[in-house]
Amino acid sequence: MKKTLVVFVLSLALLMAGFATSSYAKKISAQDNLVGAWHGKVQFRNGVLAGVKDLEFLYVFNAGGTMTESSNYDASPPVPPAYGIWRKTGPGKYEAKYRFFWTNPPKGFDEIANGGGWPPGGSGILVEKITLSQDRKSFKSSISFDVFDKSGKIIESGSEGEAETERMSF
Repeated sequence: MKKTLVVFVLSLALLMAGFATSSYAKKISAQDNLVGAWHGKVQFRNGVLAGVKDLEFLYVFNAGGTMTESSNYDASPPVPPAYGIWRKTGPGKYEAKYRFFWTNPPKGFDEIANGGGWPPGGSGILVEKITLSQDRKSFKSSISFDVFDKSGKIIESGSEGEAETERMSF
């Protein structure tokens, strides 16, 4: 009888611990549905990027609210990836804000040969309003884009576009 009671109490404790862990995991995943790697097609309606018809973004949304974005045009001209932040704004809704730096082309080959290269030109800030699909495997978003020169003066403002994105998986 005593052995049965001990087995029952241990089983109950393990069962309760499993429910607590499962509940906690659901709470974490519900909070961070956007966390992961994504690939999307982007089209701007206006502005400097409107003429680019094959623009693609790769995103990584990290737990804790940081993110990285890179595009298939990062080498034209050479620019580093964009870095930024993201937050949840409602059920299945998120907002991301990220910045990248752009470069100016060298004036000639001599500039490159003498240790120069692609000097800083300025930066761009993108703000993206994201709606996650019900199955959490894709999202659609609207993007606004502003361009600044290297002194921080706005060159172009109000570019708008959309993205259709899928979660990367094996």
